[in-house]
Amino acid sequence: MVMDFNNSEISSPPRPRWRKVAYGGMQPGFDDNNTDDSFLEDMVMNASVVKRDLLKVMQDSVSISQYLCIVALVGLVWTYTLQSILDENSLLLLDVSLLGSGFIVLLLTKEMVSLNLLFHYILNISFFTTGLYVLAPIYHTLTKSISSDSIWAVTVSLIILHLFLHDYSGSTIRAPGAIKPPNLTSCVSLNASVVASVFIASRLPSRLLVFAIMLFSLQVFLFAPFVTFCIKKYSFRLYLLFSFGLVVVTLSFVYMLHHLLFALLLALLVFVSVVCPYWLIKIQEYKFEINGPWDEAKLCFDITD
Repeated sequence: MVMDFNNSEISSPPRPRWRKVAYGGMQPGFDDNNTDDSFLEDMVMNASVVKRDLLKVMQDSVSISQYLCIVALVGLVWTYTLQSILDENSLLLLDVSLLGSGFIVLLLTKEMVSLNLLFHYILNISFFTTGLYVLAPIYHTLTKSISSDSIWAVTVSLIILHLFLHDYSGSTIRAPGAIKPPNLTSCVSLNASVVASVFIASRLPSRLLVFAIMLFSLQVFLFAPFVTFCIKKYSFRLYLLFSFGLVVVTLSFVYMLHHLLFALLLALLVFVSVVCPYWLIKIQEYKFEINGPWDEAKLCFDITD
């Protein structure tokens, strides 16, 4: 018998197809680091990168510029009071005006504040004002043994800390007028502003002046963020107009006080409102994020009450 080996075909078993296997060891016939042409088919570039608009970012920065001006106005009132330009009657009139203006804003934006909640605010402010008046003699003599230079240095440091940790997004306020539990940074920021107000008040000559300046300071630091939040929710255009007017008024008063401080404040506002948003938009070009099926799975739990 003659066998024709030239025409015979020796068939080999087909090679198994490579599969993506996360666990289970190596696949026969493939290296442990083997990949095929479909490995990068599911790769996504910059899937979660937010495309930002310069105008939108500048509008978001208004809250920072606005609060910088509010704190600058508080500093101006402190300075004029320490220089005896503002007396007790002027400060008390300013306190009443601010308190009345705040309640008017809340009434005009009554979609966010009910009458019961407004009455609750009035009751709390009454207790708050009474407590300040009772504690004014203590504040008046609190830092007599501390030098003035130390008081100014600590006060400036506390205000900078307050600005650095302040919640500019208003995330601690939710509708309608209910307050979320504040986080640690918000508590530290608020406490820093209160301590700074106490230090300034302790340098004033009379107890009534101490009460007036403390009432003014705490009105601004405690209630101004909520009032501006109500304006923003009611009308964003009105919020922008209010912020622009506040910037103009602040710059005008600072210019009358000191030209160098005016230049510094103006440069800071331009930096916050224009330069920083421009930088944020530019660095988005260098954002490089890769997502694919090899990423770690994200577990989502649907917890219902």
